[in-house]
Formats: sequence, C-alpha cells, structure tokens
Amino acid sequence: MQSACLKTLELDKIIAKAADYCVCREAARTMRELTPQVDVDEVRYALEMTNAINTLLIQQGSPRFGGVEGVDTIASRAVKGGVLSMGELLEVAGALRNFQNLSNWYHTSDHEMLPTDDLFYSLSPQPGLEKQISDSILAPDQMADTASKTLLDIRKEIRKTENGIRDKLENFIHNTTSVKYLQETVVSMRNGRFVVPVKSEYRGEVQGVIHDVSSTGATVFVEPQAVVEANARILQYRAKETQEIERILTALSSQVAQIEPQFRYSYAAMLDIDVLLAKAKLALEQGSFMPQVSAKYSFHLERARHPLIDKSKCVPVDISLGEEYDTLIVTGPNTGGKTVSMKTAGLLCAMAQCGFLIPASENSQVCVFQDFLVDIGDEQSIEQSLSTFSGHMTKVAEILRLAGRGRLVLLDELGAGTDPGEGAALAIAIIESLRRSGALILATTHYAELKVFALETPGVVNASCEFNVETLRPTYKLSVGVPGKSNAFLISEKLGIPADIIDLARKHMSTDDKRLDAVLSQLDDLKLQLKESQAEIESLKYEAAHQLESAEKKRDALIEQGELELEVAREKARNLIQNVERQAYDLTDELRQLQKNEKLSAQQRAVRAREIAKKETEKLMAGAQPKAKKVAAFVPLKEVRIGQEVCIADMDQLAIVMALPDKNGEVLVRAGIMKTKVPLSNLKQPEKLAKNAPKAMTKAQKRYSRNTGDARGNGGRVERVKRSAKMELNLLGYTVDEALHEADMFIDQALMNGQSMVYLIHGNGTGALRTAIHKYLRGHRQVKSFRLGQYGEGESGVTVVEFK
Repeated sequence: MQSACLKTLELDKIIAKAADYCVCREAARTMRELTPQVDVDEVRYALEMTNAINTLLIQQGSPRFGGVEGVDTIASRAVKGGVLSMGELLEVAGALRNFQNLSNWYHTSDHEMLPTDDLFYSLSPQPGLEKQISDSILAPDQMADTASKTLLDIRKEIRKTENGIRDKLENFIHNTTSVKYLQETVVSMRNGRFVVPVKSEYRGEVQGVIHDVSSTGATVFVEPQAVVEANARILQYRAKETQEIERILTALSSQVAQIEPQFRYSYAAMLDIDVLLAKAKLALEQGSFMPQVSAKYSFHLERARHPLIDKSKCVPVDISLGEEYDTLIVTGPNTGGKTVSMKTAGLLCAMAQCGFLIPASENSQVCVFQDFLVDIGDEQSIEQSLSTFSGHMTKVAEILRLAGRGRLVLLDELGAGTDPGEGAALAIAIIESLRRSGALILATTHYAELKVFALETPGVVNASCEFNVETLRPTYKLSVGVPGKSNAFLISEKLGIPADIIDLARKHMSTDDKRLDAVLSQLDDLKLQLKESQAEIESLKYEAAHQLESAEKKRDALIEQGELELEVAREKARNLIQNVERQAYDLTDELRQLQKNEKLSAQQRAVRAREIAKKETEKLMAGAQPKAKKVAAFVPLKEVRIGQEVCIADMDQLAIVMALPDKNGEVLVRAGIMKTKVPLSNLKQPEKLAKNAPKAMTKAQKRYSRNTGDARGNGGRVERVKRSAKMELNLLGYTVDEALHEADMFIDQALMNGQSMVYLIHGNGTGALRTAIHKYLRGHRQVKSFRLGQYGEGESGVTVVEFK
C-alpha cells in the first residue's frame, strides 16, 4: 500500500495513539509497524479479537499488567547456560506475574468461546518459580537473606564479626591513650576493611596496616592490628556470600531454562494481548464499535465520526459507496466539512483493516481495499518547480497508473488551480477513466459542470455539505443525492463585500449558471421539508418502539410471575404426594391390624375400614385445598438497593434485589433460581437484620450521596450505582473512615462478580491507613488471606487480598 497516502489519511496518528496505550515497548513497536490487511478473513478475525477484548474491558476493567522488555532473549540466554543477573531474574518474574494476572483476568467471569481463547490459553503461568524469584531477590542488586539457609548463616556471621570489630574500634578511638593519635574519633571503611584516621606524624605509634592516605597527606587510614584478623574473616565470609549468591542465581537460571519453550510462546502471546488491549482502550476512548466486513467492494458508514476530532464537537455523517453508485461528488461551501467527510470514510476503512474498531454505528459495514489512493492538500513544491495545479496533476497521474478494482480513490478539489472550464473538463475525464478501471471514487469540487455530470451519469451521485443560510455557517452535515451550493455570494457579503458588488456579480453570471443556482435553491427547500417529515416519522417510530418495549416488559414480568407461582404449586404438589404416600402406608397398617382383630365380625370390620378410609380421604382433600396464609404484621421497606437481601412478606421467602423499583413500585427480585416482580410494600427486612439499627452516614457516604444525585428517587433517597468489575481500588487521599467504607463496597462488588483477588492501593505515609485496612481484612469472613505487594506490584503501598 502507498504509505504516503495512508499518512495523508492520518492513519499514522491513530496508530501512534494506540501505541501509547501499550504497556510493553515491544508491543508498542509492533503496533507502530501495523499496516492495513488485504484479506477479508484476516480483517474479520482481527476485528473480532479486538471486539472480544473491548467487551471484557467494559465488563471487568483493565487487568494488572506491568511493562517488561526483552525477557524472551533473557530466557534464551539461560538455555545456553548463561547465569542471569538479579535484575534479569526480576524481569522474568515480572513476565511470569503478567502471565498469571492476564490469565486470572480472562477467567474472572464465565463466557462463551471467544476468538481470543487461543492467546490466553497460550499463557503458562509458573506461580512457584515467580514466587521463588520474588522472595529470593528484593532488588536488582539485593539478594534476600532468606534466599537460602546457607546465605542466611553466612550473613549472620558477617554481621556478628562486624559488630565485634566496631566494638573494638569504638574502644580504641575512645581510649585516652590512643585518642591523641587520631585525626577524628570515627570508624570508616577503606577497601572493604574497617580503619581509623591517624595523624600522619603518629603513624608509627599505631600498630596496623595502612590502607589509604588523605589527599593532603595529613591523615593515614590504619587498620589496627587488633582487628586485622577479624577483617580478614569478613573478607572470607564475603567471598562465601558471593559464591552462595552465584549458586542461587545459577539454580534459578537453570529453572528458567527448563521452562523456556513454553515461556517463549507465553511471552509472544502476552505481547499480542498487549496490542489488543491497546486497541480496545482506544476504542473505549473513541466510543467505537465493530463494523461488519463485506466481501464485496462496497461500504456503508452510519453516524461516522473522524477519530481525531473531539467527539463532542464532531458532527456524525452517513457515507455509502459501492452498492448503488461507485462515485460520490461532494460539493458545498469552503470549511463546510467536504474534505473531513471524505477523509473520515478513507480513514475508518483503513482503521478497520488494521483491526481497530471504528467510531461509527455498529450497523456500519466496511470492505477490504487493496490500496488507498489519495490526493488531498496542497501539492505545491518550490524545490521541484511545481505549482499547485502541477503538483495535483503529478499526484493524479500516479493515481491513474495504480487505479483498478479494489482501490479507493479520494480526490480533493479535482481540477482546481487552472482555467475553470478546462479544469472541469479535465476533472470529468479523470473520473470517467477511474470509473472504467473499477475503482471507487470520492471527490470534492466547486465546479457546476461536475454537479451536472453527476446528475446525468448513472453510478455517479451528488452529495453536499449543508449550509445554514440564516446564520451563514456550515452545519457539517452530509446529504447524499443533492448537489450543494458554494454560497460564495452569501459568504462574501457576510465578510463585508458591499451589496452593490454582489448584485453586479450576479448580473455577470451566465444564464445557465443562474438557472442551476435557482434549481439548487429549490432543491435546498425541498430537502428541508423532507428532513422535517423524516424527523416526524422518526419520532413516531420511536414512540411506537417505546410502547412495544413497555408491552414486552410487562409480558415478560407476567411470564416470570407465572413461572414462580407454578414452581410454588409444584412444590406443594410434591409435599402432597409425600403426605399421601405416608398416610397410605399408615392406613394399610391400620387395616391390617383391623383384620387381625378377631373380636369384630366381617361386617363390622368392613364398616370400620370404610370409616377409616373416609376419614383419611377427608384429611387429604383438606390438605389439597389452597389455604390463605396469614401474614404477620411487618414494617415494609421504604427503599431498596441492588444486591440487597430482602424477605418477601407473604411468602416468608428470602430474595436478592436485582433492579430498583419501576414506576409502578414493582421490584425485580431473585428467590433461589426464580426471578419475579413484587410490590415494594410486600418486602421487609430479613429477621437476622431487622434488629440492626441504621448507622449515621460517614463523610465518604455523604460524598457518595452527593456524587449520585441523578440516582435520587422519592424523598431524596440515594440508590447505589452498580460498578463494573475492577481489579484494584485506589484509596490515596481518603481518611480512614472513608477508605474503610470504600473498601467495604468495593469488596462486596468484587465478591458479587466472582473475583478471586483484588488490590487495595493505600500508599505508605504514616501507615495508619494500611493498619486500619489490615485490621478490617482480618475480621472479614470472606477474606482468605492478604499480603503486601511484592516487587513490581507496589510493594508496601499495596495490599493484595485473596477471597475464599
């Protein structure tokens, strides 16, 4: 593909924005090397993968993912027998932690088979090795004492010996006899040995080894004879320590080498996932959706926005090409949005071919072009002695050479910069040649001849960027099927050109131009009338759809209520059957006892049997009759929140609130496996919670109340807004009470979402917030364990919580 044309479309800026979202530098490099794919199946697969990750991001939030670089090369070196440094092993541990975090994030919720399954199943977490490295190595230059028992023993001996040396030297420097020989009463280190500073004139008075001399020569640093042997032992221990560290590094490197094959595949999968996450995050920022991909060379974009323009200011446009027509001629005033509309179409198709979701309606459809041929902007070149017209024609000549089926051609102000008559004729000839080649064409122009050409030629359609004649400002809306006016006279008059000059200019217009201008004015009026009619139709359609949706909801509610009642009836029937079976056995036993009673005659036994049967039948019939259950007096709830446990009063059944009350006061609840709607007045507090008095609101709750003002219902009550699943909660800046309240709500939400692990970010500070959170976690019944973060996780500023 023509890289210059893709740059003109600003695809490089989109890719650069996505690369900024990548966590790993290698993934960012891969992102920057993206080019549009030209195979339909590959484009569909790339879009489906991005869409799958985008959906998971919306549902579960971002995964915990740390940046690493070149770790696959580190693992390869371990295979060749190389001993990895502590910093390199920490990088390996970071990558392994990423594998584990990504795998956990992907499996947080149950979902159907996704196109990204292969990537995430390629991840091979090694929690044992990751923990061993993280526990053994504290920093790139620091090995933990607990890395091995031998290392712990050696360091104990070193500290013991050093303490002994310091004690001896402290006694030496404070001794009244030797203090006069010293320059200062301090102990320092030279060449790894403890020394004291001695005045140079007294160097012979202090027995020992001189290790250094000051720059002035006034001080010599002497290792007293009393500590020479101890210092020598420290050097020996240091040598043993180095050997033990080398042995530990060798052992860890060997373990890395053993997992290198699966590590290499996991690392490649992690980088691909990083790229997909970056694409999905960009899609969330832009409000993008996945378009359909057509195997034909045609596209249809609904409510398409240019991704580099603020979406709050950008006016969406609808653009189609390739189905009913292969050429679209866009006209309208300057700065009216013609070029932006054309670039939007080309850029969105190129983005989709790179696997990006596009800022357009999900009903949009793109196709896979083999190339994008673009001539937009001023091609003037002083160095090459090219005027604006010459520059454009040089570019158009190259486009004509490359044009063909499967190419999208975008031409801005075709034929401009020369005699209008010749320029228009040349523009028409160029468009005809491009159409014969089979290319799809989008072109902008001000020439009336091209507007007429589009009106008269099958397969060529006019489009216009609308202009508000009252405010004399463009609306940036694209209307297909109607040619637009340049409105040069109106704009010039608005900018201060005298009215008499404007009137004189109108007189100089040819008769044909005046007729065309009148026809275009009539078309504008008809277009406004048509838009008003369309708006009215859309309003009626929306109202009808809303009423249909309301009726469907009521139908579904009745069905659910019927299913719940049916389940209750089935339960009663099961109980009745069990009762019948039990009483039937009792009746059989009683009849057998009656038959054994020899004192009664046969007739008396028969009468007695009928009495027993009648009596038991009446009991069964009485049990089968529906009974009106008396409901004990209770205090109905005035408000509920999603996820709250309540009791259905007339059924004495516990249930969970699934949705807030509707306009009829009906609350959707789940009782067991059944969902139903019940009146709010039929809900009460469960017995186990009824005795708990309401607590006063904390500062955090009051702030939560203020921030959720749009969720207030009758009486100013506050409804809790359900959060999407997150892996971490930032508590920096909160007071202890506020932080505990936020943590409590966050953990409740995580448990409802089925998460197994979360991260609480509290920082270091004075440690009061961390202590309060740890105390709260110890008393939480659903917390299995918690720990401070490790290297790369935030260390002591983060608490990692694991649930049961």
